[in-house]
Amino acid sequence: MSKFDSYSSPLSSRYASKEMSSLFSPRTRYSTWRKLWLNLAIAEKQLGLTAITDEAIEQLRANVIISDEEIDAATAQEKIVRHDVMSHVHVYGVAAPAAAGIIHLGATSCFVTDNADLIFLRDACDLLVKKLVNVIDRLSAFALEYKDMPVLGWTHFQPAQLTTVGKRATLWVQELLWDLRNIQRARDDLGLRGVKGTTGTQASFLALFEGDHDKVEELDQLVVELLGFKYAYPVTGQTYSRKIDIDVLGPLASLGATAHKMATDLRLLANLKEVEEPFESTQIGSSAMAYKRNPMRCERVCSLARHLTGLYQDTVQTASVQWFERTLDDSAIRRVTIPSAFLTADILLSTLLNITSGLVVYPKVIERRINSELPFMATENIIMAMVQKGQSRQECHEKIRVLSHQAARVVKEEGGDNDLIDRIKRDAYFAPVWDELDKLLDPSTFIGRAPQQTEKFVKVTVATALAPFKTYLTTEKVELSV
Repeated sequence: MSKFDSYSSPLSSRYASKEMSSLFSPRTRYSTWRKLWLNLAIAEKQLGLTAITDEAIEQLRANVIISDEEIDAATAQEKIVRHDVMSHVHVYGVAAPAAAGIIHLGATSCFVTDNADLIFLRDACDLLVKKLVNVIDRLSAFALEYKDMPVLGWTHFQPAQLTTVGKRATLWVQELLWDLRNIQRARDDLGLRGVKGTTGTQASFLALFEGDHDKVEELDQLVVELLGFKYAYPVTGQTYSRKIDIDVLGPLASLGATAHKMATDLRLLANLKEVEEPFESTQIGSSAMAYKRNPMRCERVCSLARHLTGLYQDTVQTASVQWFERTLDDSAIRRVTIPSAFLTADILLSTLLNITSGLVVYPKVIERRINSELPFMATENIIMAMVQKGQSRQECHEKIRVLSHQAARVVKEEGGDNDLIDRIKRDAYFAPVWDELDKLLDPSTFIGRAPQQTEKFVKVTVATALAPFKTYLTTEKVELSV
């Protein structure tokens, strides 16, 4: 593979998928420029410009993929003229001499640079969606598998009412579904800049077609159709509005927030030893502490997610400081921020796909933690059962309060197990419900509708959302880059 076939950055060279890195590569960028010039010439010829010959079109088509030597030649030319687009016009003309005089006819630089960027935004969203639907699919399967397994809930990271392992996973899935919706919606909303000329007035094209407004509009629409878009933005300056970049990178930043929350939850669960990310048999967690199983995948997700959410601010700042019809201080966002955002999101989703394909659950640890907290949670049920047996609610509440504090003291001050139920069994006052205690302490009676919610969510909500993307689903294992 040539150095021109991937985007040059530490992210792309080591971690990003070949497809995403290739999309933002020099070869794809400059070949897309050539594709734009080719389709502009086709449309102009079709609408009657006789200066464009069949031979010119064929030579443009035959050389639409730029070679390594041509990229080097354009780079050398740019050092002379200090203009990237005109350097490539020159080199393309050398490859297609019959078209040399009509390449870029009527266009300004943003015809190729901005239209190409919009194509890249569309295609990059498609690549992300393919990975995201598989993350959702695998995490949904995990949720179904563990929909009935009770687990201690946490609010404020303090013990709370029980939920299930699967129900907790649906919270992550739901946010990923919103990310899927947002990315697909941003992708579908993308238009093309089209053929608008130097300041967006189409004056050059109106001159080409001798004042025929209808032909200029036809040209705009024809180029849009040839490039596979549904529409062109009806008005632009020299560039497409940089608010479009906000619309696209906003959903990516939101995905970063989702991923960070999910990965943080998994890191906390790993500390609790309830759920862990995959950990290979030969994997080393620490160079010093051989016993460690650091959640490095989830830590990587959090790091990538913070970087991704930060990049969004570049789009907001850039859009807000554009002057009139255009200014060139948006170059960094085009060359650095947008590629980096998609490469980061791509790596983040690859890592999530690896994690969700191999989550490990430890039922015994989960059960032990439930048993340590459930006696306190069951006290209300015990009180109600005693009232059913004819006892006073207030008197029972006071006895439970005293016994609960005694049990809590054993746990906190002596490091012992929660012995509240043993204390209740030794207190004759509670004899009427001794035979019912096992039933009153059954964890499955504390999880409400968690299993039913999970099953309906996966089989209805998730299934409906993923239906348009069935061809993207795969069982392929995703290896984690080192």
